[in-house]
Amino acid sequence: MADSQRASVPRCWTTCTNFLCSQKGSLLFAEIILCLVILTLFSASTSGYSSLSVIELIFASIFFIIYMCDLHTKIQFIHWPWSDFFRALIAAILYLITSIIVLVERVNRSRIIAGVLGLIATGLFGYDASVTFPLR
Repeated sequence: MADSQRASVPRCWTTCTNFLCSQKGSLLFAEIILCLVILTLFSASTSGYSSLSVIELIFASIFFIIYMCDLHTKIQFIHWPWSDFFRALIAAILYLITSIIVLVERVNRSRIIAGVLGLIATGLFGYDASVTFPLR
C-alpha cells in the first residue's frame, strides 16, 4: 500500500507542475499574484477598491484549480473556454476603469502604485482573454 501511494504522488506532482509550466497555468498564476499585490496596496490605502481584487483573485484561483485538476474535461455541461474568456475580459475592463479612476484621484502613493499595477493587470487579463478566445 505504501508503494502505491508513493507511485501516485509523483504523477500528481507532475500533473500540477506540467500545468503550471504551461502558458495558461503561468497566466493564471501571474493573475493570482498580481491580484494579491493589488489587494494589499488597496487595503493599505482604502478598502473601497479592494473588492475588485478579491473577486478576481477568487475567480482566477477557481479557474486555476479547475484547469490544474483537469476538471474542465470532466465537467462538460459548462463551456470552459467561453467562461474563461468572459472572466478575463470583464476583469480587464473593470481593472482599466478602476485604475483610471484611482490614477486621476492621486490620493497617496499606495493607491497610485495600485493603479499602475491595475493597468498592468488590464494588459495581463486582456492577453489572457485574447489567448483563450474560443473561436480562434
